[in-house]
Amino acid sequence: MADVSPEASNDTAPEGNAVSQAQENNFSERYTDVMGQVNERLDKIDWGQMGKYGKAAGIIALVIVAQVMIKGVLDTINLIPVIPGLLELLGVVVVGQWSWQNLTTSDKRTAVVERVQTLRKEYFG
Repeated sequence: MADVSPEASNDTAPEGNAVSQAQENNFSERYTDVMGQVNERLDKIDWGQMGKYGKAAGIIALVIVAQVMIKGVLDTINLIPVIPGLLELLGVVVVGQWSWQNLTTSDKRTAVVERVQTLRKEYFG
């Protein structure tokens, strides 16, 4: 233990410090070069066109987020044992009520067919 003097151990610290400074300088140079290239590429972009792309990307992102949220809500509802059956029953009741109101007489059925044909012409031409 007496062979190692405190002065000898301090001599290695500046060498390690010099290596870390060289690495730090190398990193800062590389960082500056990369950022310069990024800025050059960004300057070449026509930002007037990006409004269209930004809106489209925003709408797509919004639709994806909405679908994930809807799936989460539906999965949560399906975990409650009674709710899915009640929702199916509600659907059957609504369809039955609509059918009773709109399909009981021939006049009402004719009106429904005319509305469907009108919508079909409107959308499909």
